[in-house]
Amino acid sequence: MSILNAIKWRLVIPKLSRIKLLVLDVDGVLTDGGLFYTPNGDVIKRFDVKDGLGIKLLQESGIEVAFLSGGLGGSTELRASHLKIKKCFFNVKDKSSTLRELQQELGISKENTCYVGDDLNDLVVKSFVKFFIVSNNAPIELKRLATCTLKNSGGYGAIREISDKILQSKNLLDNYYKVGWINNNI
Repeated sequence: MSILNAIKWRLVIPKLSRIKLLVLDVDGVLTDGGLFYTPNGDVIKRFDVKDGLGIKLLQESGIEVAFLSGGLGGSTELRASHLKIKKCFFNVKDKSSTLRELQQELGISKENTCYVGDDLNDLVVKSFVKFFIVSNNAPIELKRLATCTLKNSGGYGAIREISDKILQSKNLLDNYYKVGWINNNI
């Protein structure tokens, strides 16, 4: 992690306590961005179970988590179902308008919204969120424009990382590490 990014995180973490809505891109954020095609033409994606646990911990603490993807649903819809994510948007061309509609529907402002993305089609939401975070596999130019960059790449714990930072800001993380968590994270 660069020194500048570390300084940014030190300033941002206390402010994450205001987050009520975490919006996640899918390909390159929840997955590594790779697409596997079966002979039948189905797309298979790899998800990190630790990201799932991070999402469940956020939900347990009252934070709404939504998926906002330019890609097709398919296996992502199944993953969302397993995680009990109610707000899922797929094949979205204009992420900013979908995000604004979601914020309006939930009554959550820009000040209480964090977005995690990894590429140019995510940049359009930047002015509508308080925190525009990118995974480590984002292009260098996007990292420069982001509020902060995660240490982890998409599909390899990036969402668990931001989840832990949000929970830390709300003074909830230490308790999980003291007593653990009883539930399933699949």
